[in-house]
Amino acid sequence: MKVEIREWKAGEQKLLEDFLYEAIFIPEGVEAPGRDIIGLPELQVYITDFGERPDDICFLAEADEKVAGAVWVRVMEDYGHLEDGVPSFAISLYKEYRGMGIGTTLMKRMLQELSERGYEKASLAVQKANYAVRMYQKVGFDIVGENEEEYLMMWRSPNAGKNG
Repeated sequence: MKVEIREWKAGEQKLLEDFLYEAIFIPEGVEAPGRDIIGLPELQVYITDFGERPDDICFLAEADEKVAGAVWVRVMEDYGHLEDGVPSFAISLYKEYRGMGIGTTLMKRMLQELSERGYEKASLAVQKANYAVRMYQKVGFDIVGENEEEYLMMWRSPNAGKNG
């Protein structure tokens, strides 16, 4: 399977809505919520007016010329917010493309972009039961906090502190 990573384009908002819904972790044996859940304010923060802020960055993965997944960041007060000015991650893949390394490729591309733009940190929140925890650790995120259900994770750029 040929996978290409490309920048998100204005006008692809519908894709972000799809991937926001796909990003909702559904534990085994639990029924998925209705798609209208993405209308909740705590989820809309991830996509409302996306692309209008300088820190809105998104990459899409295309597998055999079909969009398979997305990773996006923005500075926002979301579940993974740890510090002001630190971008928070969102990533998801359509189910049929999971477990193939596409998510890792997307994460690495975004982390490279953040480093190139001078960001020293990024954060995310992930359900403790989500298999993606290991992938996040593999690409450089560390667990820096937790609550009953989630880990709060932070990535620090290898270039942190070298720009000043």
